[in-house]
Amino acid sequence: MLPDSNGYYGNFGGRFVPEILMGLLEELEQNYNRIKKEKWFKERFKQMLADFVGRPTPLFEAKRLSGKYGFRIFLKREDLAHTGAHKINNTIGQAILAEAMGKTDIIAETGAGQHGVATATACAMLGLNCKVFMGTEDIKRQYPNVERMKILGAEIIPVDSGTKTLKDAINEAIRYWVTHADKTFYLIGSAVGPHPYPSIVRDFQSVIGREARGQIRSKIGRLPDMIIACVGGGSNSIGIFWPFMKENVKFIGVEAGGKGERIDQNAATLTYGKPGILHGALSYLLYDENGNIYPTHSVAAGLDYPGVGPAHSFFKEAGRAEYHSISDKEAIEAFYELSELEGIIPAMESAHAVAYLKKLKGKLSRDAAVIVNLSGRGDKDLGEFEESR
Repeated sequence: MLPDSNGYYGNFGGRFVPEILMGLLEELEQNYNRIKKEKWFKERFKQMLADFVGRPTPLFEAKRLSGKYGFRIFLKREDLAHTGAHKINNTIGQAILAEAMGKTDIIAETGAGQHGVATATACAMLGLNCKVFMGTEDIKRQYPNVERMKILGAEIIPVDSGTKTLKDAINEAIRYWVTHADKTFYLIGSAVGPHPYPSIVRDFQSVIGREARGQIRSKIGRLPDMIIACVGGGSNSIGIFWPFMKENVKFIGVEAGGKGERIDQNAATLTYGKPGILHGALSYLLYDENGNIYPTHSVAAGLDYPGVGPAHSFFKEAGRAEYHSISDKEAIEAFYELSELEGIIPAMESAHAVAYLKKLKGKLSRDAAVIVNLSGRGDKDLGEFEESR
């Protein structure tokens, strides 16, 4: 059973935090392990996913895209979930957990802004106070989501240190948490951080894969041959992969490859990184010989992170999943292709997963079935794409 009692997925995970946070994490783990089994929690989470989030999201066969590439392509439409991305699945679950623990103040970090919007949405619905830490570079890139968070009543905390992106927003959120522990719940948005966060996020996001299992069986009478999902921290991908983990289904995780047409070795964590500790867990990271974290770049703000969740690091070392990189240029081409062929405008993050389909052309049979997790919609990215034209 993964993770083990110490929060390790094989060699990865754990809890590498200051002593002051140990008690908070132990409290969280004990409460989560108890509350997640209670009937009221299961029923309320299920009801909120149905009535508030709009689940199940559809599994759509993209027939024009399939015709172009020569195999059957199905899109798991997380872009149709409330707030426009998969992030809401996790924020609803954690916000209900926080409320049950008696926490009144929620803090979160965000890069692309979707986790921030989803957190602000959950807090508004439950009447919880919300602070969202966001790098100033991401605030500029994702201004529509910043405005959405403000409308929902969240306070935006700009982070102007380091690369001014997701890594630095997490740093500041942790610092705040340490000094405001009594009534504050840190709602982490990806499958990263110290134990038990990677498992909590995995559990709440696994609804994606559970739905996809039933939907693909209904459509083709069997499981898919392959599942493709983008990987930053790794929540949407672990969410769709996990329920298929014991099946003969190939997993492809697609990372950001950096600027231009070439793959940047300082951008693709699982392709070029090595084990190290960041934000409380041991996992693959991008850092130099002196231990300095590389400044990463991606046209997709949600993939602009120098680490990855420990479950993905385990999958890589165990050979359970393959991880590949897509450049900004390839992702932008896929963005326009999906928009023009299927009438679906994907998020920049999701466009990386869609772009990998091109690399499979001529390699799969016409009967092969591939699911792409469409993690979010592209409204938030339109300004960025216009600049790329």
